[in-house]
Amino acid sequence: MKQQIKTVGIVGSGPSGATLASLLALKGVDVTIFDDGRRPDLIVGESLIPSIIPVMRKLGLEERVAAICQHKPGVTFTFGRDQAIDFCFDSVEGVLPTYSYNSPRPALDRLFDERADELGAKRARVRAKVERVGQDGLKLADETLAAAPWLNGRQPDLLVDSTGRARLFARTLEIPAEVGPRRDVAYFAHYEGVAAHPIEGQVVIGRMDHAGWSWRIPLRDCMSVGIVLNKDDAAQLGATPEERLEAAIDRDSQLSDAGKNRRRISEVAVYTNYQLVSERGHGPGWVMTGDAFGFVDPMLSPGMWLALRSAEVLTENLDNLPAYTREMRKLIKAWMDLVQYFYDGRMFAMYHTGAYFERTYPGKISDTIKYHVNRLIASMAAGATTTSVFSRGFIKFMARHGIRKSNPVELAIR
Repeated sequence: MKQQIKTVGIVGSGPSGATLASLLALKGVDVTIFDDGRRPDLIVGESLIPSIIPVMRKLGLEERVAAICQHKPGVTFTFGRDQAIDFCFDSVEGVLPTYSYNSPRPALDRLFDERADELGAKRARVRAKVERVGQDGLKLADETLAAAPWLNGRQPDLLVDSTGRARLFARTLEIPAEVGPRRDVAYFAHYEGVAAHPIEGQVVIGRMDHAGWSWRIPLRDCMSVGIVLNKDDAAQLGATPEERLEAAIDRDSQLSDAGKNRRRISEVAVYTNYQLVSERGHGPGWVMTGDAFGFVDPMLSPGMWLALRSAEVLTENLDNLPAYTREMRKLIKAWMDLVQYFYDGRMFAMYHTGAYFERTYPGKISDTIKYHVNRLIASMAAGATTTSVFSRGFIKFMARHGIRKSNPVELAIR
């Protein structure tokens, strides 16, 4: 007989934890958030995808989000100075909203926290500690539990790890993780004076000349500029994060053009381990959400949506944790597969081959094929059909048979 979950303790209050607290509170579940409120000034995940908008609307947050964020109409992928592929979210009309947002993450995270409080979640201002119970169990440490006197010393029916990359439960229980194939590190900072794409709010993802890739995410008052590259390549750029980021900008044709008048206005943030999934996501009386369970390479910006989606899926499966973890593994795997098409050059090779046939055989047929392929890929990258059997099968077919006029190896991101 399944245990009825009446009280939930959420450890950590990033977007995943706060969203889960809001959704559970709306269902009448007694929720306590254990979090000390500390946040870094810069948080990766500033660029959002359209599939996040329905979640914001469910929480009643979109108007507040729009007030602090930059409207995002799409994404442009570039190769050197002269080649670009534009993704416009108009192509997902009828499936998802045709826009998203670029967000100042600390301010956005505060909105999720405030909404959880408004909907009735309780908050214990404490840096939570958990203790192992037997082989596979967990409980809140006595001093952590004491910070929530309304629980009267009783452990919650379910503990949720929403501590992000700290992965508190996994570390406590010594649960290993599956790590992706790349050993990348990211450096990013906020700048003034960096040239933006002609389309206001358009994010630019660039294949860098020497190694790795870059992002330019326009925020309301500055530009977020970041690079992602192999740790060994990064070490050759300088001794400090600041030296490495500045050197990467100077030596790359796209970034140096856009950033010739730049002025850095923030510290340089560093993130590592860009593909990681816990080998177990739940156990007796506990479960992981968001980055604590698994996180994906940021190239296509799925992180925030996966965090919020994990909160939705867990809310729907509070009494069926195996179903929750199966669904999240399916989502994470689908995103990892999609990102790999960009890294190994196959996605760009498909576009080059398509452009060749469009030039060679202009007309209605080639235009129709281009429209449907663009819509399918945009829908996957927007989060609408990422796990669709048809969409994944079609991309796999095209990656095998639709790249005859282009060499993926030459377009791969090293």
